[in-house]
Amino acid sequence: MQGNKKGYVFMLFIMIVLVSACSQETSKQETKEIPEDLPSLEDLDPNDPMTPYAKYGEEIFNKTSTVLPEKTGNELSCASCHADGGASSTISMIGVTTEYPAFRPREDTIFTIEDRINGCMLRSMNGEELEFESEEMRAISAYLTHLSEGIQQGEAAWLGLDKMEEIPEPDIERGSELFVEKSCMSCHATDGSGKGMTSGPPLWGDGSFNDGAGMNRLSDISGFIKEYMPKHNPGSLTDQEAADLGAFILSRERPVWGGHDKDWSDGGRPTDIITQERREKIRNGTFDWTEIDHIVPKKAYDYEK
Repeated sequence: MQGNKKGYVFMLFIMIVLVSACSQETSKQETKEIPEDLPSLEDLDPNDPMTPYAKYGEEIFNKTSTVLPEKTGNELSCASCHADGGASSTISMIGVTTEYPAFRPREDTIFTIEDRINGCMLRSMNGEELEFESEEMRAISAYLTHLSEGIQQGEAAWLGLDKMEEIPEPDIERGSELFVEKSCMSCHATDGSGKGMTSGPPLWGDGSFNDGAGMNRLSDISGFIKEYMPKHNPGSLTDQEAADLGAFILSRERPVWGGHDKDWSDGGRPTDIITQERREKIRNGTFDWTEIDHIVPKKAYDYEK
């Protein structure tokens, strides 16, 4: 009887743990659900002075290099990474203004939403900063504020990109093959130059982001590819395939960021940033991937096959 009672208590404990774990997981998933009841720009009060700014901001967001050619150095738009005007689940911008001001360790300072916008202008757009008091800056800020309507600080658990925490040691030759096999070139062209700033943005070359952009980190681009690509079947790639594709893309030439020496001035520089020197070594087959934290090296038998 005593043994049966202990067994019963033990099984009850296991059940409680499992139920608790499932409840926590469900709760976590629920907190990441992006609101679907975002008010349309068309429903905004035409007499509200914010409305024309928000609408202009949406235009800039979706067609950045076309609307602001003098401020951009490539052929991208904000929507190249933040799909559907930032309102989709692809690196969503819904609720983003609730997270600023915020400390940025890369720049070692407090960022406002305007600073963050200019960070993207300089790096992802490979362009120039917008004047803080300009109509364009006000418009983008107004649009992002519109996307954040009704969201409270700390509620937007969906913000940001899920990085690949453990990266399989990449094979760029395999990545090159996958670029063809997975039909990446149908959207991004055979030379990576792209076919449209939102339908298939440039992945490398002069028309793409510079090597100071967040997407130039192997953990970021591999995580993005794993979660969102290929567009017709997102989430279908393995970690290895996503890492191979990410490494292949980052091994290609792209504009060089002139502020590498100023980034992470207080320490903590990530080890997975692919600089021009690293790009050359990767293409030559002389780069040691274990220089990057969280790389999972290939085992000896992998090389023998």
